[in-house]
Amino acid sequence: MFSAIARVFRTPDLRRKIAFTLAIIALYRLGAHVPAPFVDFPNVQECLRQSAGTDGLLSLVNLFSGGALLQLSIFALGVMPYITATIIVQLLRVVIPHFETLYKEGQSGQARLTQYTRYLTIALALLQSTTLVTVARSGQLFGSTGVPECEQLLTNDVWWAQLLMIITMTAGTGLIMWFAELVTERGIGNGMSLLIFTSIAATFPAAMWAIWQSRGFETFLLVLAVGVVVVALVVFVEQSQRRIPVQYAKRMVGRRTYGGTNTYIPIKVNMAGVVPVIFASSLLYIPALIAQFNQPQPGEPVPGWVAWIQQNLVSGDSPLYMLVYFLLIIGFTYFYVAITFNPVEVADNMKKYGGFIPGIRAGRPTAEYLDYVLTRITLPGSIYLGLIALIPLVALATVGANQNFPFGGASILIIVGVGLETVKQIDAQLQQRHYEGLLR
Repeated sequence: MFSAIARVFRTPDLRRKIAFTLAIIALYRLGAHVPAPFVDFPNVQECLRQSAGTDGLLSLVNLFSGGALLQLSIFALGVMPYITATIIVQLLRVVIPHFETLYKEGQSGQARLTQYTRYLTIALALLQSTTLVTVARSGQLFGSTGVPECEQLLTNDVWWAQLLMIITMTAGTGLIMWFAELVTERGIGNGMSLLIFTSIAATFPAAMWAIWQSRGFETFLLVLAVGVVVVALVVFVEQSQRRIPVQYAKRMVGRRTYGGTNTYIPIKVNMAGVVPVIFASSLLYIPALIAQFNQPQPGEPVPGWVAWIQQNLVSGDSPLYMLVYFLLIIGFTYFYVAITFNPVEVADNMKKYGGFIPGIRAGRPTAEYLDYVLTRITLPGSIYLGLIALIPLVALATVGANQNFPFGGASILIIVGVGLETVKQIDAQLQQRHYEGLLR
């Protein structure tokens, strides 16, 4: 293992790519700690010390930004606008035929879709930065903490100062997008995925230290043991796949013979990745947002429906919240898999090139068989996603850790997934140069 790692750094091209990737990651983490203009940095740091953070969708955005959101830094929005834009463009392929046509055009069409994603990212960053600055100006960024400093997070709240903050945060999102594309082109791995990986991994030491300080060394060791088990299970499931055998008939084109090969269609147990968890978290934030905008004036009674939402659909330790969260993840998993994997399209492509599944007729029977397999393999995948996503909420109810519990939910899925893909890419590049990879 150590000799394989030494070979990585002895290979000049690979060493240069890794050094470039690490340099971009260092710049990204530096920007996450540079405050935006007119931000009262001491007050923000005091609020971070006094409060446990924030709940709902803002906690997810803060997780993906590596804690930059609550620090109101120039990279406060992190990669969340790009993730949202990518998901929206992917979903629009089902609604807008032009997007589906571009997707099927190959590299030129993909380049157009990427350009649309960039424009949408900037638009979403403009909207989200405006919302963030408005919330920070109102003093509700950290919720009702009772800390006076949290009500005065900006040194100047005139309109031009807020406009400058919005422009700075939007430009920061554009810079992050450029960093990600540079890493993809000149570094190792997918740039945006690595930046997300870096953001989430940066929160791990602080989360573990908070557990040690608040719950003691025994609880810290217990959480660490649970983390090792969860990581092992996630690696096992993420690597699991159903391989459907495919045979291609021989074809004579001129004097050459094509086809006659055996391959397979890999259908992963978790085809949807982390997207259903993001969808479910975003949807569950809507009731809390409605309740927040319907708060009574001081001295007036709280409406019954607002109190019910605050009791059952805001706090992550509520049993009803966990149940709704779990069911939403299962539903969104089926929804997203149905959009991203089209059995009819796969069956038509196989038929076009003379491929067939042994024992299954080409065309419609093949599409029905693929749909049958996909529907049944998605069920354990969706349950797995729901259970992994519930780990931080269970920790919140039992151990008392906050909802950014390190070993569970979107964080562990992204950490393991990106780590596996990056190691595979390094392994593939080593095999090209030394005929022996990083993995055995």
